[in-house]
Amino acid sequence: MISILIAASVGLLVSIMFTPYLIRAFSKQGFGQEIREEGPEGHQSKRGTPTMGGVSIIVATVVGYGVAHLLRWAASADGGGPSASGMLVLLLASGLGLVGFLDDFIKVRRQRNLGLNKTSKLVGQLVVAVAFAILAIQFADQRGLSPASTNLSYVRDLAVIAFPIPVFVLFCYLLIAAWSNAVNFTDGLDGLAGGAASMVLGTYVVISFWQARLACAETPQPACYDVRDPLDLAVVAAAATGACIGFLWWNAAPAKIFMGDTGSLSLGGLIAGLSVTTRTELLAIVIGGLFVVEMVSVVVQIAVFRSTRRRLFRMAPFHHHFELAGWAETTVIIRFWLLAAICCMFGLGLFYSEQLAAVGG
Repeated sequence: MISILIAASVGLLVSIMFTPYLIRAFSKQGFGQEIREEGPEGHQSKRGTPTMGGVSIIVATVVGYGVAHLLRWAASADGGGPSASGMLVLLLASGLGLVGFLDDFIKVRRQRNLGLNKTSKLVGQLVVAVAFAILAIQFADQRGLSPASTNLSYVRDLAVIAFPIPVFVLFCYLLIAAWSNAVNFTDGLDGLAGGAASMVLGTYVVISFWQARLACAETPQPACYDVRDPLDLAVVAAAATGACIGFLWWNAAPAKIFMGDTGSLSLGGLIAGLSVTTRTELLAIVIGGLFVVEMVSVVVQIAVFRSTRRRLFRMAPFHHHFELAGWAETTVIIRFWLLAAICCMFGLGLFYSEQLAAVGG
């Protein structure tokens, strides 16, 4: 528990102190956000706001995680080093953050709203996702548990749905691409994605800690959880939660800096990685419901327009629909944060109810 609190506190402090440095450095270099012409008219005033602030989130998360383990190592005879699961989730987030950084860098250098082309971006996500998937089914511990399971999972593995390894790798790619793009779509208003992500990651702190308390080595089946390193995953999620909140201090409306694709892709990677390593891929759809709705709104808008030549929403992603309907930006943000909080609470409720059912069974 102390490691979780340390990770969250350090992640928060590093993010809130490091972000102003990035604002000054990126402003000096002219790394300002380009705004698409077809976007809401009110967004044009944001042109030139420093971007690539996701660097702060990634650095703060890694530092928070590292400091928590360093202090645990100094205070414990057993060492308390990083786990395979924790390192893989961090590597996934960092790898996707690098893809996003290249995308952002091209945008600001060429002063356009398009960075990497779709093929290059998908290839980058593919390489990172495949590496994560292959490594995640390695590194079995003494119980024979790897960071990931080739079974589809809700709160625990669903024994009736087991993937062959090639299909599992494809599944991981689709999952990671979907979550990273979902957070990317949501990152269109000041603080919207950062605030929602902090809630989702905070929810995973609770879930991972709960799983650690009921690990299968200590509790008889069927009430226990077959998760390799749940406590360390809670440390990762806590560090990322603190980093998001610290960044939100500067990213909330009116934003002094944007996270860019650097931040949105890495946060999507964190959510995807935590869902795989905690065996909650299906539950994550509920917990991250706001991101899912934002992504679905884009898919539906495209499908409807291509089939009918009409738009279902005034603009997609969904948050722009309400802006164009006359809602103030801060109103949209706060109400969408409330929706994100409801999704997280509902997800926790489902997690807890499944545990009660397992114990009762």
